[in-house]
Amino acid sequence: MRILIDENVPVQVLEILRRLLPGHEVKHVSEIKWAGKKDLALLPDAARKGFDVFLTRDARQLEDPLETEAIKKSAMHHIRFSQGHKGMAGLGLAMGAVVAAVPAIVGELNEADTQQLIHIKGLNPASKHRFERVDPSVSPPPYWPR
Repeated sequence: MRILIDENVPVQVLEILRRLLPGHEVKHVSEIKWAGKKDLALLPDAARKGFDVFLTRDARQLEDPLETEAIKKSAMHHIRFSQGHKGMAGLGLAMGAVVAAVPAIVGELNEADTQQLIHIKGLNPASKHRFERVDPSVSPPPYWPR
């Protein structure tokens, strides 16, 4: 499967996805000299170049009838995600959600017979839902040396 990553997705995620998706080609628009190309031109060009998937952070893209039509005509699977929180912490949550979800999504897309639209929902920003914290001086777990 050939995956094209939009320029609004940090290029740093590229290498991580390449490692998580062996056997798939993952390209960022900046690598193929398409940075700055508007989506209405990029989508048909990507389809002609044989890309199967388009990954973008453009959360409002499907609200634009012209872009939605271009997505449909491209026949590429469309994966979008949002950055619901500001700053580096928000970017980290968004990238974590993408990295965690894309391998499973690609697995499902390999089985799909028709074009699919995917929305990666994100990670919960509340730390109590993402990790557990233990202070062993207050409440030592059973495995902690005493």
